[in-house]
Amino acid sequence: MTSARPATLPVSGLRRVLAVLCLTEITSWGVLYYAFPVLAPDISRDTGWPATAVIAALSGAQLVSAVAGIGVGRWLDRHGPRALMTVGSLLAVPAVVMVATAQNLAWFLAAWALAGLAMSAVLYPPAFAALTRWHGPRRVPALTTLTLVAGLASTVFAPLTALLAAHLDWRHTYLVLLAILAAITIPGHWWGLRGPWPPAEPARHEHLHGDPARIARSSGFRILVATLSLAAFSVFAVVVNLVPLLLERGISPGTAALALGLGGAGQVLGRLGYAALSRRTGVRVRTAAVLAATSLTTVLLSLLTTTVALIAASVVAGMARGVFTLLQATAITDRWGPAHYGRLNGLLSAPMTVTMALAPFAGSALAAVFGSYRPAFLALAAVNLAAAILALTVTPTRSTP
Repeated sequence: MTSARPATLPVSGLRRVLAVLCLTEITSWGVLYYAFPVLAPDISRDTGWPATAVIAALSGAQLVSAVAGIGVGRWLDRHGPRALMTVGSLLAVPAVVMVATAQNLAWFLAAWALAGLAMSAVLYPPAFAALTRWHGPRRVPALTTLTLVAGLASTVFAPLTALLAAHLDWRHTYLVLLAILAAITIPGHWWGLRGPWPPAEPARHEHLHGDPARIARSSGFRILVATLSLAAFSVFAVVVNLVPLLLERGISPGTAALALGLGGAGQVLGRLGYAALSRRTGVRVRTAAVLAATSLTTVLLSLLTTTVALIAASVVAGMARGVFTLLQATAITDRWGPAHYGRLNGLLSAPMTVTMALAPFAGSALAAVFGSYRPAFLALAAVNLAAAILALTVTPTRSTP
């Protein structure tokens, strides 16, 4: 006989939460992240600031987001996402206004640091925490739906940003995008995330007695952090440096951009199969298999030479990358259950976000050291393979009866 789970939201409320988060995530990612690479060349050209310094602003925002995310996770566990994500949306308003009106590089960097605080409260980690707690045992389908929709952020906002930039300068483009962000996410988070925040389910890890501090200090958690941080480093270094690799092979810029875009479509395809993969594999084997697959696709990108083969490899690499996002979203609950998800996921996400911020520079630096992107991609594949091997050492946790 099983005890009933405490009542939280009705089915209509759960659908509302999922629909709203799909809309706000695609908008938040589109404006706060994917608009930047489209506008960065214009920003550098208009201001005269070095391109590397402009790009460093986004990396700085990610680092701020990583540090703030630890506190965000604690708040989520206790109070839920409504106030936090609404405040994050409100904070994005002055941050983007500061970005659009920056008159010097120091101002620009400070603006992106403030944007990093907003990002910590509105991007994936708090949305994952919300769905994990509210949807309970049905969290995997909900998380899959969210990442499927939010995975289209670049597909929607990169062309939209380019269209706006063709008629406006980068400053006014950001202000138009900000109007879209504010109109959708502020009322969306405040209205859509209302409802009781359910108590956490009992922790699964008996010998740690459900203590999140003890879980965070455990060897299993530390190895998991190292595993996913290494994988995130490799995955994002490959994404950012894929176009330069293809250009080095003699592929035209337009075709290289197409390959990158099709890789994004591959992410959506990969996520469609995650629920079946989750049912049929254990957490340790599943993690290692996904990371090994990303390593293999990176090797293929390094070794293949024809345009068709490279485009196909980009799609397959995107599929592996899409599954990796869901692997990250469920890493805590698969091992320790949903209790203290916000806090533990904040601790897990922080170093991952740091490696994601460093990955673009590291990938290009490896290419400079080796003199080519081919050996650089092989090195990144080796990093991911090491993460896959490390994943096999994390002992899965059995649920309590």
